[in-house]
Amino acid sequence: VLAGYPVGPHDEEYVLVNNKCQCVTVTSKFVPSKDNPEEEVLERNIRIIVPLKARENISDPLSPLRTTFVYRLSELCKNCDPIEIDLGGAIHQAQQGNSCEEPQTCYTYDRNQCYSSPVPLLYHGEVRQVPAALTPASCFAE
Repeated sequence: VLAGYPVGPHDEEYVLVNNKCQCVTVTSKFVPSKDNPEEEVLERNIRIIVPLKARENISDPLSPLRTTFVYRLSELCKNCDPIEIDLGGAIHQAQQGNSCEEPQTCYTYDRNQCYSSPVPLLYHGEVRQVPAALTPASCFAE
C-alpha cells in the first residue's frame, strides 16, 4: 500500500512515486469501470522518461552512452525516509523500506545531489585534475 499526494488542488489523481533520479512518476486515480459505469476502479499510470545521451557514469562525460535502463517498481516505491514511532512509550527511528543502504542508479542528474567531474587545469605550468561541479546549484550554498 502506498500513500500518495494529489497532483493539483482540485485533482483526484495521486502521485505515488516521483523519482527524479530515474525519471519515473507513478500516479493513481479512481475512474468509472468499463464494465459497470456505476462502479469506480483504481487506475495506475507509470510515466518513464528515458534520457537521451545518458552516460553509464553520469559524473564522467567521457563514459560510454547508457543503452540499458532497468526499472523495478519495488525499488521505486520503497520509502527510506526515517519516521518516528512510539513503542511502549519510547520514540524510535524506523525506516519503512529495506535495502536502503544500496546506492540508487541514477539515469540523470538528481538536482538535490552534487555531481562533479575532474577536469585538467594548467596551473603554473603544471596540469592538475580539479573537480568541476556538474550541478552547481546543488554543490554550492547560496
